[in-house]
This record gives sequence, C-alpha cells and structure tokens, in this order.
Amino acid sequence: MAVNDIPQALPTLPVHPDPETDAILDSGLLHELAHALGGPFHFLLPHRFDANLAAFRTALDEAGVDGHVYYAKKANKAAAWIERCAAAGAGVDVAGLGELRETLGHGVRGENVVVTGPAKSDELLRVAALQGALTAIDSLGELDRLIALALGLGLGTRRPARLLLRRLPPAQPDSRFGMNDAELTEALDRCVRAGDAVRMEGFSFHLSGYATRPRADLAGQLLDRCLKARALGLRADRIGIGGGFAVDYAAADDWHTFLAEQKPDHYHARKAFPAAGFYPYHSPVAGADALRTVLATTPQGGRDRLGGMLRETRTLLLLEPGRALLGRAGASVFRVQGVKDRDGYAILTVDGTSLSLSEQWFNSEYLPDPVLVSPAGRARGDGVHPACVGGATCLEADLLTWRKIPFPAPPAPGDLLVYPNTAGYQMDSNESPFHDLPLPPKVVLETSGGRRPRWRLDRRPAC
Repeated sequence: MAVNDIPQALPTLPVHPDPETDAILDSGLLHELAHALGGPFHFLLPHRFDANLAAFRTALDEAGVDGHVYYAKKANKAAAWIERCAAAGAGVDVAGLGELRETLGHGVRGENVVVTGPAKSDELLRVAALQGALTAIDSLGELDRLIALALGLGLGTRRPARLLLRRLPPAQPDSRFGMNDAELTEALDRCVRAGDAVRMEGFSFHLSGYATRPRADLAGQLLDRCLKARALGLRADRIGIGGGFAVDYAAADDWHTFLAEQKPDHYHARKAFPAAGFYPYHSPVAGADALRTVLATTPQGGRDRLGGMLRETRTLLLLEPGRALLGRAGASVFRVQGVKDRDGYAILTVDGTSLSLSEQWFNSEYLPDPVLVSPAGRARGDGVHPACVGGATCLEADLLTWRKIPFPAPPAPGDLLVYPNTAGYQMDSNESPFHDLPLPPKVVLETSGGRRPRWRLDRRPAC
C-alpha cells in the first residue's frame, strides 16, 4: 500500500550510518539464520563492546584518573558480554544472586564485581562477601545484616566484607535508593565499630536521567565525605557514580525533525505517546564523551574540575555503564508472517512479540526505523510503503511498532525486519514465552577482514 492516500509525509528516524552492519544485512546470512532458528533472533557484535569499553578507559586515562568500569549486567543477559569483561579484566555490576553466579561462572573475579540493588537477600550478601565482591549498601538495616554475616563467617583483616555506602541524591529525594545525611553518619559509626569484619571503601549513588552536571556535583560532595571518613580510620578511597551515560542513536537534525513532525495520525489506531517519554535517541554528549564531560565539570562549590579533585584526593572513580557499553553492538531480527492492508497503510505481523523490544515496558516506542531486508539484501526503491508492525499474539496491544514506517518497498511474507542497535535493554529486559512462543536466541557474530561473519549461539550456563 503506497502512501499516496495519506495527506502528510510520515516522519522517519534513521540511525547513524553503520557500513559494517549494512554488510551483514546484505550478506544473506540473516535469512539463513532465520530459517535455521525457526523464529526471531538477536545478533551480537562483541567487538563493538570491546571498543566501547576501551573508549571509557581512554577517557579515564586522558583525565589522569584512576578508575574501574563495571558492565551493568541488567542491560542484556547474553553471556558474550561477561566473557568479554573476563577477557579484558573489566568489572560487572549485578543486582541479584543469579546474575552474580553467572558472572562468576564466566570467569570474572569476585573482586571485579559490584553488587547493587535494594534490600539484598542474606544469601546474596553472603556469597558477595565470600567472593570478595564490593557491595553497595542501601540502608542501615542492610548494613547491620552484612556486618552480622561478616562476623559470623569470621571475616577479618585479610578478607573483610567490602562495601560502599549509597547516598540518597539530594536532588532526587523521592528516590528509593540510598541513605540520607543522618543515616550515612550513623552508618559510618557502625562501620568503625565493626572493626576488621568490614572494609568501608567509599560511597556511591544512583541518579535517574542522563544529565552530566548532577553526577559531577554529587561526586564532588561525596569526595568531601570520603575525606571525613578517612579521618575516622576508614579506607574510603573510591566513589561509584553509577551509569546513565546516554547512547546516541540518530543525527540531531533527524531527531529534532521527528519530534516536531510526529503526531497521533502517524501511529496505528492514533496511538499517542508523550514526546517527553521517549528515550533521547539523539544525545549531543554520549558514551565515553559524557564521562569526559563529567570529569571536566567543576562541582558546585568546588575549587577544581572533578578529575583534578579525584587526582588530588587519590580517589578511584567507579562507573557502571550498561547501554553505553552496548552501543551498536547488536540488532533484533523478525520475519514477516503476514501483511494486511488497511486504509493507506499495512499491518505487518512478525514471528515474535513486542516483549522482545522492551521499550513498550516504559509505555513508549522504540523509534529507530527498522530495516526491511529481502533475501537479496536491504530493500531499495523510490516508493513509500507505510506499515506498522504487530506481534504474533492475540493481544491488540502487541505491536512492536505502532508508528507507520515508510518502507522503500512493499513488505512481503518471508522478508525480515531488522531493528538496529537493540543490545542495550531492548532485547531481553521484558522477554516472556507468552503463547508458548520460544524466546529469541542470541547469535554471536564474529567479523574479520571483510569476509562473511562467522556465527555461534550465545552460551549461558544453567544457574
């Protein structure tokens, strides 16, 4: 169905050019994998993860700051990323016992793990302490439980339970993470009284959003707290600033034009999404550059840039990027099963569900344009053939894409839709075998010298 019957042009949001991924789409490999796997799948590009990790480390080195990068495992369940962390000596941020066991099982040393999340179970605290992991303590009650466990296990000078105290952000007082001023003061006193059973190594915080200045400001405040804690005899030599480093999916002009033009008429059933609820698919400062900006910012009331303050006080900086380490490191592939014409557009049904594109979890839409791929490669043409994309379930709300995408050629059964850059949070945060549909497997692609990629299934041990 051509767009001639639609009075207004449809907005688009193409991702940044990516010749390497385009070559994969044109290779014919994805159709072979769709046939072999019998359903939707995700493909992963581990070398992109390596490059993103190296970029964060370079930003630390450029600023002369000692630091450690922890991959936030919640961003994607694939084993491939943990394998890369183990090989590169990087850390992993986990929130539960299953994540911790899987991380250790893939070779990451316990001392390179940070355990976050609220109200951790006694079992999680016990395993973390025994493995030498660093635990972000979220409340006084949690601190008491960790101290009791450490004393009961006989941990002491050579192997104390390692911890950070998490600060409730003053700018986000309704956050459910962290302790206020009075609680932190009491927590420090309890750490001193616990003696050698625990080692208080510093402070951390969890901030929502992607702004850089609030991270620099709060880090500056926690530097002062580190100095006061050291005066009490505590180690307090590191600060964890969490994640929140944006990924830049699209060019600025494309993103701002899309926001200005998009309206309910451009979506199936006139679905309306508040623009403020969309992920910022263009970010002028993203990934490792966002870290550079944080380090180059003078915290409120500070006398130097944050990087200089960290150097002067000999304080380590801990980072927990998730999405930012997965930028351009994978895509999601669905096969078109059916095409139904509507008035001026088509409704496609694919062989998977919106649960494998998790932006719907946030009552939003994954906005980067999916790419139509025929057996001959990426679809090309001068026409405009609008279509939304529905899942293979009996739910009206199961749409991977409510927006009417202006494809360059008419989609047909057997074609593939490839959603770009989905490794960060999209692939599996919300997955479910609803209707007994299998979960999409993950395929690790290894590219080399312009040759056709080799592939293998991602491996995950049983927990």
